[in-house]
Amino acid sequence: MEWFSQQPAVLQALMATCFTWFVTALGAATVFFFKTISKKVLDGMLGFAAGVMIAASFWSLLAPAIELSEQMGLRPWIPPVIGFIAGGIFLRIADRIMPHLHIGDPIEKAEGVKTSLKKSSLLVLAITLHNIPEGLAVGVAFGAVAAGIPSATLGAAMALAVGIGIQNFPEGTAVAVPLRREGFSRKKAFFYGQLSGFVEPISGVLGAWLVLAMRPILPFMLAFAAGAMIFVVVEEAIPESQNSGNTHLATMGAMIGFAVMMSLDVALG
Repeated sequence: MEWFSQQPAVLQALMATCFTWFVTALGAATVFFFKTISKKVLDGMLGFAAGVMIAASFWSLLAPAIELSEQMGLRPWIPPVIGFIAGGIFLRIADRIMPHLHIGDPIEKAEGVKTSLKKSSLLVLAITLHNIPEGLAVGVAFGAVAAGIPSATLGAAMALAVGIGIQNFPEGTAVAVPLRREGFSRKKAFFYGQLSGFVEPISGVLGAWLVLAMRPILPFMLAFAAGAMIFVVVEEAIPESQNSGNTHLATMGAMIGFAVMMSLDVALG
């Protein structure tokens, strides 16, 4: 812990997001043991991931953005609102441009620009789209600590990384197992499953660097990451967890995920 705290913020963000990528790979590694997975289990796991992201958006991102705005002499609600809406707009634009396919949908329902990409690639791109704001959130959190923001602590940033990592497990599983079920080899299904987490170290390093380079934008960046994550939750994670009729299970998963992330943030922050 002491060694980690002495490292530059960009390196901390890189190591933390490599951890979240590693957990994505662990989730994808389930294909080495199972060819299929119960839809109830998958829906519960996706609900859990949604709960983690909702809690992280407030406890680790929006609340510090509000507090920091006040400390900077700004109206405490303006930067968080602007950043939050901008994050949602960014994901909406990316959603319309980037070709991707929601889990469980036939390839005819692929979204974004028309492409000849295979179903496997479209599934990976869908989860990759989810992971951009997650990596960005972790990077911004570590950048805030290095920038000397009083409300930002190393423990809180690490809690966010742990929480994002936990919810990445079902995301890796959600990509790899369906591919295995469709006839992909175990190795190929694993490769595609873990590949979706590769973007997190990239966006994490970018987030930390932006905060350190342009400290005044920090409250906007925190809220931006929160808005992008809430967009993902409402647009995709929750609907996908409940579209098979396992409504109560997915809802309880979301509540447990929220409670776990809230506990991590309060205990470590």
